[in-house]
Amino acid sequence: MQSSKVVIIGTGLVGMSYAYSLVNQGTVEELVLIDINKDKAIGESMDLNHGLAFSPRKMKIYAGDYSDCKNANLVVITAGVNQKEGETRLHLLNRNAQIMKSVVRGVMDAGFDGIFLVATNPVDILTYVVLKESGLPSNRVIGSGTSLDTARLRYEISSMINVSVANVHAYILGEHGDSEFVCWSNAFIGAKPILDVIEDMKEINFEDLDKIYMRVKNAAYEIINKKNATYYAIGLALVKITVAILNNENRILPISAYNNGVYDIEKDVYIGLPAVINKDGVHHVVKLKLSDDELEKLNKSANILKSHLNDMNI
Repeated sequence: MQSSKVVIIGTGLVGMSYAYSLVNQGTVEELVLIDINKDKAIGESMDLNHGLAFSPRKMKIYAGDYSDCKNANLVVITAGVNQKEGETRLHLLNRNAQIMKSVVRGVMDAGFDGIFLVATNPVDILTYVVLKESGLPSNRVIGSGTSLDTARLRYEISSMINVSVANVHAYILGEHGDSEFVCWSNAFIGAKPILDVIEDMKEINFEDLDKIYMRVKNAAYEIINKKNATYYAIGLALVKITVAILNNENRILPISAYNNGVYDIEKDVYIGLPAVINKDGVHHVVKLKLSDDELEKLNKSANILKSHLNDMNI
């Protein structure tokens, strides 16, 4: 394998926000862009190459095809139909599942033996599709999951209490969608539980927790209503996951992971859970001690995802 070769499939807004962030941060040595519209991929690669004089490192960037996936460390799938105003992520299911199957067949036929990272929505279900279509072990098929939702949560909390977002440690768990929830029982500011912080600070109270959750839950719908799509933040989230893999960081991130029984919920689903990420993909899922209410919410979310998978007869 190349020491750091990433293939992006889909050069839309999410794919190119991710690519632009990779170049800005000098994350990889080799970056391949694949799109059904080959001219689009060529044009995007030209544009990125023209910025290499300002990049932190030398990079090889080019438009390619599925054959370029053979020796890639990571194939990141952002191809798919965009979410429309008023549409939930699950409405995208049937349209994007067929696209996903076609993409994975092309990648695997090239002899790919690396890690899949899926960003296309509905990401939990489509990551499951990639698992089944690729035949790879579940640790090497992951989705972006609730990484973006968690970033939104950390931002909202930090803004309210005027503490750096870097010192806010909290997770959104469950479906990357309407049944997601905040794991308040494991939320910390620095090393202090947020429930204790509320008792000591006038900037935040218990009623604010529901407000924060609703702002996070509805953020995508609001952004889509105002600018038609979300892409910058998810691009950055994908870079964070990429760096954790390529640098073998053993970093804990809330991604769409396969539940193999760590949590006492439906096992055969991908769902947003905190996991240790390294060169092997998911090293292991982190088991948090959830409250009864949180476990009920996680189970409900898993059942919703499983219901959609059953409808697809996967």
